[in-house]
Amino acid sequence: MILFPVALLSAFLTPSLAATAEQWRGRSIYQIITDRFALPQSSNIPLDACDPMKQRYCGGTWSSIRQNLDYIQQMGFTAIWISPVNKNIEGVTAYGESYHGYWIQDISQLNAHFGTAEDLKALSSELHARGMYLMVDMVVNNVVASGTIEPDLSPFFFKEPSQYHPYCPIDYKNETSIEQCWMGDAKVALVDVNTEDQYVVAQYEGWVANFVREYGIDGLRIDAAKHVRRNFWSGFCGAAGVFCIGEVYGPDIQLGASYQGPLDSILNFPLYYGLAQAFGNPQANNMTALVSVISESQRTFKDTGLLGNFLENHDVPRWSGQYQDPQSLYNALVFSFMYDGIPVVYYGQEQYFKGKDDPANREPLWPSKYLENNGTRLIASLNQFRNFLVASTVKPINNPTSTTADWLHASTQVLSHTKHDIVLARGPVISILTGRGSAKFNASASVLNSGYPSGQPLVDIVTCSQYVTGVGGALTVSYEEGGHAVVRVFCCLARATI
Repeated sequence: MILFPVALLSAFLTPSLAATAEQWRGRSIYQIITDRFALPQSSNIPLDACDPMKQRYCGGTWSSIRQNLDYIQQMGFTAIWISPVNKNIEGVTAYGESYHGYWIQDISQLNAHFGTAEDLKALSSELHARGMYLMVDMVVNNVVASGTIEPDLSPFFFKEPSQYHPYCPIDYKNETSIEQCWMGDAKVALVDVNTEDQYVVAQYEGWVANFVREYGIDGLRIDAAKHVRRNFWSGFCGAAGVFCIGEVYGPDIQLGASYQGPLDSILNFPLYYGLAQAFGNPQANNMTALVSVISESQRTFKDTGLLGNFLENHDVPRWSGQYQDPQSLYNALVFSFMYDGIPVVYYGQEQYFKGKDDPANREPLWPSKYLENNGTRLIASLNQFRNFLVASTVKPINNPTSTTADWLHASTQVLSHTKHDIVLARGPVISILTGRGSAKFNASASVLNSGYPSGQPLVDIVTCSQYVTGVGGALTVSYEEGGHAVVRVFCCLARATI
C-alpha cells in the first residue's frame, strides 16, 4: 500500500530533457537487451523461434524498440537503457553468438544486426520527442578474441600490441590484477585494453564525445567499471558530457562507493543483495540485513540518490525464477522505487519471467504479447506516483515550510523494523513493507510516530484505501488472515505540501 493525502492526487509535470546527473536523478529506467525486446513489424520470424539457451541472434533491432515504445511509456518509464551498439564479433563461439552486444570488436562501427546509424538516431529522436532519455551500454575495458594466445588484432579499433595488457588470469584479491588482467576464458577471451596508454585514453575520449553528440545519447552505463583504473573514468565521462553509471559487481559497499566520484553513480549491487535477504524467501527473510545495507550505504556513498536500484539484470537470475511468491516481488519493487536512487527494471520482469542464470535470463519478450497484468499495473502506479513526486515541490514530514528538502533529495529513514517488516520515511512518504509473503497469517506493522499529527488522513496509492493516523501520529497496518486478494504491498504515502 502507498498512503498519501487526498489533496496531493493531482498535477504531473513532464521534466525537460537534460543529460546531467542531477536530471537523471528523477528518471526511471527500463533496461533492454536489444535483440530480445521486440521483432520488427515487417518480420516473418516465428514468435516461438527464439530459444535463449541456443544463444543466437533472434532479430530485435533499434527500429523494433522504437516501434514499441508505447509499451514502455505506458508503464511510466522516462528512460531506456539499451545493450551495447558497437560492432561485435561474427559467428558462433563456444558460448553462442554475440546477440547481447558485449563482445566488442570495433567501437568505431555499429552492430549491423541491430540496424543502421539512421535507425539508432531515429530511436533517439523518438525518445526525445516523448520526453524520454536514451542510455547506451558501453564496453571500454576489453575487446573479444577466440583465444588468449597472440590474438589477431587487425579487426580491432586499437591494433598495436602495446595498446593491450599482456594476458594474465585475474586474481580477484589484487586490484591491479582486476584492472589489467583478462576477463573471459580460453574459449572466448576478453582482451584487456591498456587504458594507461595515453594514446588509447585520447582516442577513447575523442570517440565517446563524438558518439554521444552524433546519436543524441543522454547517459552511459559502463560495463565492468571496476576492471579499469578509477581515474580513467573522470576523463572519459567528462569527455562524454553525460551521466555515467557503472557496473561494480558485488556486495562490497566500500568498494562500490570508491567509484562514485570518478563515475556519477554505480548500479546498486549491495542493495540488490540486501533486498534478496529481506524479501526473497518469506520463510527465512532477514530485514535486519537490509537495514544494515541502508545504514552503511548512506554513511559511505557520496550520493545514494543517484545509485541505480534493480532486482534483475542480464547477469543475475530473474527474481521470479528464484522466488516464487509474487508478494516478494511486489514489496521489493515498491522499495526500489520509493528508496533513494534511480529505479531500473529489466525487460520481462513485469511479465514475471523466470529465467535463472545467463543465458536463461535473456528471454525474448514478444511471446508475452506485451500484455497488461498485475506487474505492469503496479509498476505503472509506482512510476506515476514517483514521477509526480519528482515534478512536485513536496516537503518533508517534519518541515512543511522547507524550500530545499523535497522528496527527490531526501534520504530514506528507517522508522522501525522487525525480522519481517520495515517502516521507511522519505520526505513526505511513509512505506510499510513486509517480507512475510502470501501465506495466511495474522500480524501487523506499526510505527508510534510517523511524523504526522493525530488524525491525518492518508490514502493508499495502490488500493486507494484511506487511513487516518492515531494519537501522536501513530500508524498501524494490519495483515488480516489471507491478506489482500492480489497485492499485499504496504507503502504508505503521507502528507505533502505543494
